Amino acid sequence: MKRNEQMKEIEMKLQAGVEKYFQSDKYATLLKMMSKFHNYSFNNCLLIMLQCPYASYVSGYSTWKHTFHRIVKKGEKAIRIVAPCPHKIVDEDTGEETVYMTYRATSVFDISQTMQIPNTEEIKLGIEELHGDVKDYDCLLKAIIETSPVPVSYEQTMGEIKGYYVPKEHRIVVGCGMSELQTIKTLVHEITHALLHNPDAIKERKTDRDTQEIEAESTAFIVSSLLGLDTSEYSFEYIANWAGKDNLKAVNSAMKNIQDTANQLYDEIQQNLQQNKK
Repeated sequence: MKRNEQMKEIEMKLQAGVEKYFQSDKYATLLKMMSKFHNYSFNNCLLIMLQCPYASYVSGYSTWKHTFHRIVKKGEKAIRIVAPCPHKIVDEDTGEETVYMTYRATSVFDISQTMQIPNTEEIKLGIEELHGDVKDYDCLLKAIIETSPVPVSYEQTMGEIKGYYVPKEHRIVVGCGMSELQTIKTLVHEITHALLHNPDAIKERKTDRDTQEIEAESTAFIVSSLLGLDTSEYSFEYIANWAGKDNLKAVNSAMKNIQDTANQLYDEIQQNLQQNKK
């Protein structure tokens, strides 16, 4: 099969997979689960990121305990955010009610700061990690790392974080202890960030966070597919969560950059494999 035909087939599979996820029971369950979390303001999101950069799921002490059957670990430091406190004033003459808002500091905790309460039902949060070995893993991993424009290191990550790209420090971090398939997929995802979303690239082409994540995961899915690896179980759900049910167009509008980057990475990986064999 020619490359163009193969790419077209993979892209169709990607779009169909994301769309199918929106119709699944898993998506319905996710919506119910998300409804239990507070909606945080932009300022509170900044506060959370400043205090706990790798936070993935945050909620109050009581909510963790009574809704998710988890307790905060001893010694964990709370993440402080600002909570609105509405108050009512009733005009004695007219009986008219006026609501005014004050704010107070409150505490939340990330899931990484909690632990499951013994003998309670575990509630799954986030996307389940990929499992599976990869043929000639060490050789392929080396070839992929050689395509990275920045150094790659392996470190213990927090919560649900599998890896991340640090633009200011010009480096990529990949989580330790993951399966071979998850490691390969995560590495390609973060390399895509380093190629498309570095400070210089952002100056030329401004993109929001949703678009960046869609581009990175879609590229990782396509490159993995070209390498004969199936990451659909993880990638479809990941992309859908960033794209949003009413924003499937985001995948299509980003496809040109996704396709070009996937082709570039795949060709470089193949070249590196050939050179390393020699």
